[in-house]
Amino acid sequence: MDSGALRAWLRLARTPGVGGAAAQRLLAAFPTLASALDAGSRNWRVAGLSEAQVDALQRPDEDGIAQDLDWLAVPGRTLLTLEDPRYPEQLREIAVAPPVLFVQGDAELLTLPQLAIVGSRQCSPQGLENAQAFAAELSRRGLVITSGLALGIDGAAHRGALAADGFSIAVCATGLDRVYPARHKTLAHQLATRGALVSEFPVGVQALAENFPRRNRIISGLSLGVLVVEAARESGSLITARLALEQGREVFAIPGSIHNPMARGCHALIRQGAKLVETVDDVLEELGPLLAAHPSRRASRREATASPRAAASPAGATAPDPVAVEILRVLGDDALPLEQIAAGVQRPVAELQAALTRLELTDRIAAAPGGRYQRIYRA
Repeated sequence: MDSGALRAWLRLARTPGVGGAAAQRLLAAFPTLASALDAGSRNWRVAGLSEAQVDALQRPDEDGIAQDLDWLAVPGRTLLTLEDPRYPEQLREIAVAPPVLFVQGDAELLTLPQLAIVGSRQCSPQGLENAQAFAAELSRRGLVITSGLALGIDGAAHRGALAADGFSIAVCATGLDRVYPARHKTLAHQLATRGALVSEFPVGVQALAENFPRRNRIISGLSLGVLVVEAARESGSLITARLALEQGREVFAIPGSIHNPMARGCHALIRQGAKLVETVDDVLEELGPLLAAHPSRRASRREATASPRAAASPAGATAPDPVAVEILRVLGDDALPLEQIAAGVQRPVAELQAALTRLELTDRIAAAPGGRYQRIYRA
């Protein structure tokens, strides 16, 4: 992209109230965005822009554009626009595609088949395990894992894909010069190095509430489908699922315990027609025909290296701990207090507590609110 075209797109991105719909009107009326912005206010009105949009376009944010150009000057950073052949076709199809995408990392990943994995920030330990395990296996099967870099399920999904030597994309609700939440700074760096960070927002844009639904439409728009791992009844993840349906994407949901409030959003989605997911094959059964359309674009471009943990020999495994086996049997799918576990296991308290500690240290159970313990199932 030449400097004139780049500045034109940055000017558009920096103009309040002028988004994807306005960009599409201008591109329908003029051969390029640069020629459209050179055409002047009278022609902008003819193209269908409102008076407010015309007024805003006449006052370009030169300081902001200079900041964006400085950011883009660093290797590994790029701007994809609706005029760019590298712009992901899957996203271009949605009703109002973002006119620009700021990308840090491997922009080619945006053209590969993707599955969005989303869910609650306030998730259960089992939800974290499910998100990470599903992301790991689905990335091994050829899907790029896309999510929103949030705490909870999003972060677990990104980590699962990276742990499996797969690829992951984080769609951000801020400018890419900052990380939100700040706690995910290290994860964001890993994604920029081994995946990609994406945002439609220019440099300096902070985490505003209204930006998150806009981010969610990109998460679903980039993807073949959306897998919701855990979500409350009122959840941003359900917004992503609704947007996915509107965009003609597949929607999947993992069921949970009826006692887990974070499972109720998933149960609601399943009642509304989302596919109930128990294994990765449930996802691939639906996405298989769509993946077959991209045989040369699978996420296996890099040779995956075996995980040291996966390669470990079972020869050194220790014999099952009978007390631990009993605890896991009693726990089942629900979080239980110590008293109820003790009643079911009927072992001396000291022996019971020692076994609980061993199970926690090996991530077989996790402490839950209210002095309870919850079993963690592993894929």
